[in-house]
Amino acid sequence: MAVTIIDVAREANVSPSTVSRVISDSPRISERTKRKVRQVMDRLNYHPNFQARNLAAKSTKTIGVIMSHSTSLAFQNPFFPEVIRGICTSAHSNKYGMYLSTGGTEEEIYQEVVSMVQSKKVDGIILLYSKMNDRTLAFLKEADFPFTMVGRPYQYEDEITYIDNDNRKIAYELVNYLVNLGHKQIAFIGGNLEYIVSLDRLEGFKSALKDMRLQYIEEYIIHHHNQVTNDIDSIRKLMNLEVPPTALIAHDDSVAYEIIRHLEALSIRVPDDISIISFNNHALSAFVKPPLTTVDISIFQLGLEAANYLFEKICNTQAPIKNRFIPTTLIERQSTKALRNETIK
Repeated sequence: MAVTIIDVAREANVSPSTVSRVISDSPRISERTKRKVRQVMDRLNYHPNFQARNLAAKSTKTIGVIMSHSTSLAFQNPFFPEVIRGICTSAHSNKYGMYLSTGGTEEEIYQEVVSMVQSKKVDGIILLYSKMNDRTLAFLKEADFPFTMVGRPYQYEDEITYIDNDNRKIAYELVNYLVNLGHKQIAFIGGNLEYIVSLDRLEGFKSALKDMRLQYIEEYIIHHHNQVTNDIDSIRKLMNLEVPPTALIAHDDSVAYEIIRHLEALSIRVPDDISIISFNNHALSAFVKPPLTTVDISIFQLGLEAANYLFEKICNTQAPIKNRFIPTTLIERQSTKALRNETIK
């Protein structure tokens, strides 16, 4: 027969409620009593039924984390392990577990989130993406369920708690950085335009070209629906233009790695023939050849603060809407260089 909380209380000569408070580490119980009760629990091999306790408290002590792709695809991008590391740090501090989405399509992800909410499998949800016309986002808002986002929402921006980088400003500053190195022909290889991060970076890029009186050239813009591009033909076409770019901004480091590989196959040298700059500052970016100039977007901090915001909402349903941009840092390495005799003074 399984040992019960009553057995522990009888053996320790305390009430069952005292045992319960020891299990929850209540400050109302003295350290001496806690030690005595825990010794009895160890001796009797008693293990608290936390699932039953959570149900009684109407809490699962679990949060859901939703990615824009299936786990098999998402973890090909180093962004996701790092942002989840930040979430896990906050979850551990709050004594919460994590339920990771496994849906492979948009419909499967949506149905999974609906199940999480309606079956009360989790106490709150973090969306690790922001997408145009997203059914999942609309459902969570309509259900009035605690959730936060990593990414600026396409809709309801003033009504949703989120954490992000100022992607428009960063892209603008990257153009300015390249212009100061003497570059005027600057290409942009962006991500899927269904995602707000891709739209914001493109908008910042275009705004910088306009303010710096640089020509917007449609052939210099490439967008890819996958997280990395394996389309060497697009890179070949770009570099075979009558006036090819002398610099290129990549959507993220993973894309930049692939571009460098394609350029190498085409006997185009980085940075001697073209400079490349990117976003994210993955751990490998200092070790690729050449080491990648990139923007450190504080991925860990994005996850940590998204989770912190979520726990505020779980603990207080009336918590105010919060959103802010995490500061970023440009990490200069060897994938960019000034054009000889053309650097702007």
